[in-house]
Amino acid sequence: MDFSTYVAQRRPRLVRTAVLLGCPSADAEDVVQSALLKCYRSWRKVVRADHPDAYVHRVLVTTLYDARNRRWNGELPTEELPETAAADPEWAEGIAVRRALGAMSSDHREVLVLRYFADLSERDTALALGVAPGTVKSRTSRALAALAPLVAAEETS
Repeated sequence: MDFSTYVAQRRPRLVRTAVLLGCPSADAEDVVQSALLKCYRSWRKVVRADHPDAYVHRVLVTTLYDARNRRWNGELPTEELPETAAADPEWAEGIAVRRALGAMSSDHREVLVLRYFADLSERDTALALGVAPGTVKSRTSRALAALAPLVAAEETS
């Protein structure tokens, strides 16, 4: 698969993955762009990998870590806030999911997003996070247990 085809097929999902990993929506595009640029530079290595999607997700995760470690994130205060969007049930559902994921530790959030949203296998998730497959299994189990009360709290509010 060539790079352009890969980006056309996977970019929206990568952006959504970055958002679910805790990246602000406004910054997710930039983080994905940076990750894809890194992948483009070594595209031959990416396509030769056993699991190219896991490779790209690993680059995305490390790029997100790097972005978080920068001191200034480019936000500037403003006196006027933009108008709020109309209430959309799907939008509200997305907010609830992001709120629940945001309340979790980064280890738990990462494993849930990569396993269930990015639909990576346990092995690919382990490759993307740089951990053993057994670690993915145990983190997933703990993360799902931690997620249940958060979802119940969102449903009652």
